[in-house]
Amino acid sequence: MKYRMAILALCCALLPVCASAQGTDNEQESAIRGRIGAQVDKKIVKGLHVALDGELRTEDNFSDVGRWQAGVSVSYKFLPFLKASVGGLYISNRNGSGEWEPRQRVYGDLMGTLKWGDWRFSLKERLQMTHREVNNKFQNVPNALALKSRIKASYKGFGAVEPYAFVELRAALNDPACTATWNGSSYTSYAFKGYSDTYLNRTRAALGVEWSLSKQHAIDFYVLNDWCRDKNIDTNKEGTKLKSLTYDRMFLTSFGIGYSFSF
Repeated sequence: MKYRMAILALCCALLPVCASAQGTDNEQESAIRGRIGAQVDKKIVKGLHVALDGELRTEDNFSDVGRWQAGVSVSYKFLPFLKASVGGLYISNRNGSGEWEPRQRVYGDLMGTLKWGDWRFSLKERLQMTHREVNNKFQNVPNALALKSRIKASYKGFGAVEPYAFVELRAALNDPACTATWNGSSYTSYAFKGYSDTYLNRTRAALGVEWSLSKQHAIDFYVLNDWCRDKNIDTNKEGTKLKSLTYDRMFLTSFGIGYSFSF
């Protein structure tokens, strides 16, 4: 019962907070993408690990490479059921104009695990900050904060093959906020209210299987489904006029494969 109440409280905390200026939803788009990743994990001492990882992601319908990233992380298991980690990522993302945009991300994780026979259940909380250059501070925040909450279940009763599933919620914590009045054709009385808008902008569900080839080598096959609803603000650069406020809705399916080497 305590676990159920905790999960319910978490979901309530991540419910979207309505913006003062009411936006409209764009028609939902769908796409299929791919991911290829690799990780090297080094045990320093008992409980302490350092990992290097990289990943390529394709654009819609595998048309081209849309993103690549590389990162490093350090994790430490304080207790058999509690692990914390910190890390950083360099991300290069292709924008709608086909140009590559660099981003830098830092994050901290806290994960608790519960074992029940061959089953493993975990709850991971991640707080992250992503820095990017922005041309208009009234449309985008230079240092975007987000909170990710993931519940995962895996089964170890099949020997080297471990199936798993998880659900993850992501909340934007400091999107641009504003007040404005919609008069039927345009926004009036626009005022920028800082970076204070908080709302749920992605729900993710995944199914996968991890295949341990040996004690050092493993391959991960998975499929991800993302339901995204991201705020899109269009203002003038002076921050005196709101041209539009919409929410872009996307349903993305990604097929992925990952390789890991541990020593």
